[in-house]
Amino acid sequence: MKALHSALLVCLIALPSIAIAADTTPTPETYRKINAQVLADLHTDILDKWFPRSVDEQNGGFNENYRDDWSPGRNGDRSIVYQSRLTWLSASAALRFPSDAEKYLKYTRHGVKQLADKQWDHEHGGFLWSVDSAGKPTRNNGSEKHAYGNAFGIYASAQSYRATHDPAALDLAKKAFTWLDAHAHDAEHGGYYEALTVEGKPILDPPAPPASGPAVDSIGTRYGQKSMNTHIHLLEALTALHEVWPDETVAKRTREVFDIILTKVYAEPGFQYMFFKPDWTPIPGVDSYGHDIETGYLLVEAATALGMPDDARTWTAARHLVDHSIAVGFDQTHGGLYDSGTVDGKNLKKEKIWWVEAETLNALLLMHSKYGKEDPKYWNAFVKQWDFISSHQVDPTHGGWYPTVSEEGKAPSGRAKSDRWTEGYHQGRAMLNVSEALEKLAAK
Repeated sequence: MKALHSALLVCLIALPSIAIAADTTPTPETYRKINAQVLADLHTDILDKWFPRSVDEQNGGFNENYRDDWSPGRNGDRSIVYQSRLTWLSASAALRFPSDAEKYLKYTRHGVKQLADKQWDHEHGGFLWSVDSAGKPTRNNGSEKHAYGNAFGIYASAQSYRATHDPAALDLAKKAFTWLDAHAHDAEHGGYYEALTVEGKPILDPPAPPASGPAVDSIGTRYGQKSMNTHIHLLEALTALHEVWPDETVAKRTREVFDIILTKVYAEPGFQYMFFKPDWTPIPGVDSYGHDIETGYLLVEAATALGMPDDARTWTAARHLVDHSIAVGFDQTHGGLYDSGTVDGKNLKKEKIWWVEAETLNALLLMHSKYGKEDPKYWNAFVKQWDFISSHQVDPTHGGWYPTVSEEGKAPSGRAKSDRWTEGYHQGRAMLNVSEALEKLAAK
């Protein structure tokens, strides 16, 4: 079986880029052709770039820093977000490719060990934001705890349990949820406080701000505020935990955060406020098109886990998020989704960032799978998006995805391929989902 998979992979890697016209009705053959390209990219430009390269057998965990040519940068520190995302990715690869499961499960168990032994605060509980190779908090917010980082620890541990069936992974996910819910859940207004002290106390008042302005937490949110970014990833993590642990409180919190996204964060005509006062009063600001389009997918995923796969309200909001992002932020000339701008599509930040492009590809195919028979626009945009990614976002010399390219698709020289915020999670999930969806569409 392994030999067959290796032979198939060689064939996929050898495939040339196959141009697909965006204005033609897709056929099963079209779906299969693009799927072959997607699988080739998934293996050669994502999975094979981080595994086993990043695995640190000596110190534990995953090395985080790699230059543009994939040579090692300065390594040692371990971010809860990066460690969790690579753990999640290896577990997801094991589930998707059973013939290679043994290889990926080794990396998954390696990642869970890092999360449990060194990222977890054994004195106070909760995942630390960043530690050194010995497991001690680093400077610059290392000992701070954050709902965002703890969400990813839960997400990775739950997915690892799905892949390994190891009770220790599920126990870690349960322990992390219980700690986060006890220390960060806002019983009055719903949702979660975000930045926490090392003891787990919410930081509602910022430290004395520097002259340049108010202090912000580890993900760039002003202390005391709530954010869309944290809560969509809490939804993602709670959904994953809910699927492996039928606990009443987990189900309740999953539904609570789901409803908050739909009723507090989401707004017509299909965008999301980014920041909020503790009582969920929105603070107007920039519109992040990548987060909007990603949330379209996450809402559908959560509704399905909650037993509402055909919920009309969910699909309407998800569709509006995708429609609005494409209407105001999609580059109709070159392909690719711009990073951000105003709700009406002005003041565009025209950089094209790897995770935004990946989430766009995933959401467009999701909408095509649901609405493609009535509207061809999702398929047409999907084809243009995939062409942009494969032609411009992927590095033809060193492999992997460029973190950022210009409007025309030109990458700045020397930008690292991997750091604590740049890894294989977004594009890995997108390629895994897109490949599975294309297989289903081809089989219809």
